Amino acid sequence: MSIAITTTKRGPALLAYCRPGFEPELAAELSARAAERDHWGHAVTERNTGVVRYVCTSAPMLERQLAFDDLIFARQKLLGFAELDALDPKDRITPLLAALEASRDSLVAGASAAGALRFGDLVVEHSDSDAGRELAGLARGFGNALRPALRKPGWLTDKPDARKPRLHVLLHSGTRMDLALSRAGDSSPWPGGIPRLRQPPNAPSRSAAKLDEAIHTLLTGDERAQLLREGLRGADLGAAPGGWTWVLVRAGLRVTAVDNGPLKEPVAGHPQVEHLRADGFRWQPARPLDWMVCDMVEQPRRVAERMAEWFREGWCRSAIFNLKLPMKKRWDETVLCLDLFRQQAGELKALHARQLYHDREEITVFARR
Repeated sequence: MSIAITTTKRGPALLAYCRPGFEPELAAELSARAAERDHWGHAVTERNTGVVRYVCTSAPMLERQLAFDDLIFARQKLLGFAELDALDPKDRITPLLAALEASRDSLVAGASAAGALRFGDLVVEHSDSDAGRELAGLARGFGNALRPALRKPGWLTDKPDARKPRLHVLLHSGTRMDLALSRAGDSSPWPGGIPRLRQPPNAPSRSAAKLDEAIHTLLTGDERAQLLREGLRGADLGAAPGGWTWVLVRAGLRVTAVDNGPLKEPVAGHPQVEHLRADGFRWQPARPLDWMVCDMVEQPRRVAERMAEWFREGWCRSAIFNLKLPMKKRWDETVLCLDLFRQQAGELKALHARQLYHDREEITVFARR
C-alpha cells in the first residue's frame, strides 16, 4: 500500500468544486484571483470531474485571503492538505489518520488555530460527475465508520460544532481521496457545495428553483428578511411561463410580469400579478420598483448593459439576473460583462455573482443599490 500526501510533496493546495465541464473557467478564475493577491502557482484540473486544485507554496494564506463569496465558478472552497492514493479498501482509516498526524502543523496554520486542532464536523463527499455519484453509497458508509475513529484520538468533536473548521474527505474512487478543511463562515454549508432546497411548490416551471437558489446563495439572511417581504413591488422581465414571478409572489411581492408569451397557473390570474405583453428589453416602470429579476435569453453584454440602465435610471433597488455565457472564453466574457455592468450601473451597495447548481451555461448576478 502506498500513500501520497501533498504536505510532503507539493504542499497544501486551494481545492475548489465547480459544475462539471467548467474546470477551465474555475482554473482561470483561481489563477487570476491568486495573481491579484501576489500568490503564484498553477491550477491542476481533470476534465468533467468538477474539481480544481490550485497549487502554490502559500496556499493556506491564499485560502484565507480569497473569500468564498467572491468566487463565481466555485461551489465550494477548501484548503486541501493531503492526497491519499492506492489505498487498501479493507483499511482506509489507518492511512487517513496517519495523514492527519503528518499534516498537523499545516492544519493548525490553515485553520488559523492555536494549539490542538479539533474539527467541528466531518463531510465525506464525492464530485458531481457521473463517476463521482457512483460513490454516494461508499461516502455514507465510510463516513459512519470514520466518525468514531476520528473522535477517539480527539480529531473530531463529540457533537457538530459550526464554529470550528470542518474536515472534508473527497472521494475520487474507492482507493483515492483528498483531505481538506473548510473554515466556518467562509465556505458553502452544503456537502459538495450543492444547496439542498426543495422545488417551490406549484411552480409553473423548473426555473423557479434557480431563483430560489439565488436568493438563498447570493443574499445574506438579513438581506432576505429586509428585501423580500410583503408589500414590496417587483418586475420580472421575460417572465413566461412564470417561474421567477412565482418565487417573488410567494415572498409577498406584487409583480409586474413582462413577456409577450403566456403565463401558466398559479401565476396566471393571480391577484398579486399584472401581466404585461411587452418586450422586456424596452419596457420600463412608471415608478421605481423594489425588485427587478430577469432570465431572458440574450447576448450577455446586451443583458449587462440593460441591467445597468435599470440601476443608473433608478428603476429598481435590487435585482437578480442571468448572463448566458458563450461556448468559448467564458471566464473572459464573465469579467468583461461584470466590469461593464459595474461601470455603467452607478454606485452599488452589493454585487455578487455565482454559477448556481441550477445554472447551466450561465451565471446569476445579485446587485443592490
